Formats: sequence, structure tokens, C-alpha cells
Amino acid sequence: MPRYVAFLRAVNVGGRLVKMDELRGLFGEAGLRDVETFIASGNVIFSTTATATAALEQKIERRLKTALGFEVPTLIRTTAEVAAAAAREPFTDREVEEAGTFVAAFLRGPLDAAGKKGLAGLATDVDRFELHGREVYWLAKTKQNETKLTIVKFERAVGCAATMRAMTSLRKLAAKHCA
Repeated sequence: MPRYVAFLRAVNVGGRLVKMDELRGLFGEAGLRDVETFIASGNVIFSTTATATAALEQKIERRLKTALGFEVPTLIRTTAEVAAAAAREPFTDREVEEAGTFVAAFLRGPLDAAGKKGLAGLATDVDRFELHGREVYWLAKTKQNETKLTIVKFERAVGCAATMRAMTSLRKLAAKHCA
């Protein structure tokens, strides 16, 4: 049975608190199996016989909106895709060591020409981006909480839903659940 990771945006930030046992229960009620969570930032690992990830995203988003009362953009990847994203090295070791921020942004879909142009427009002498399929790797000289780049600004620029995870957390998730 295929195993997936759902990356949820807007969970346990901005006053939108959701306990992980509640989240696991909601995924179970949606018919998903072997549900686990990884840290309290909206990472849910589950199994299902379904293979259409866009339909799964919509199903989960509807269930969460009904239960929680707010929209929760959901971006799904297979465990193999998560492992590959975590293993990717778009920047040199030295660049990463000197950076204040190194994250992966999971995108709803591949970027079209306008999305690529929007992403290029976000690059500065502080912020660098590398696109790889449905993931964007962001390396910044400043810490993430010190940057002017928000998820809303990022989504507007690329033209689709996205959520970001620190590479250290992503690699821990992959090591534990995607090996």
C-alpha cells in the first residue's frame, strides 16, 4: 500500500493550534491508515490505496476545513519523493553552513513560465532559490524570522499553494519515515 507525507500549511502557527492526536484522528476518519505525525508543524504520514494525490489533497483539505473551521492547504508527496527532496544538495556545504535559513518549499504543482519568473524576482543578494520539480530550495543569509519573505508573498510570486520546511526537519522526517 502506498505511503505518503502530507505537508500542511497554517497548522500550529498564527493561533491555529491543532493537537497531533486530533490531526491523526481526522486523517483516520478520512479513511487513511497507519497515520503518524512528525513534530507539531503539520507533517502527517499515512498509507492509502489511493494513488491520485491531487484528489487526496482535496479530500484532506475538505475534511480539515470542516473539522477545524479554517483552510489548511495540503501538499502531498510519496515517501520516495520526500526522501529524494531531503537528499538533494542544491547548494554547497559551505553555503549552507554560512546561511541563516535553508528550507524546502513544497509546491502544489510545477511552476509555469510566470511562476518561474516570479520566483526569479524573489532572488536578492540575501535570498537564493533553486527550483527542482515541485520543490524550491531557499537559502538565505538571514534567519527565516528576520527575512521579509513570507509564505503569502512567496505563493503570490510563484502562483500556487506552497508550504515550507526547514531542511534539518525534512531530513529527520525522511530518515525516520521515508527510508
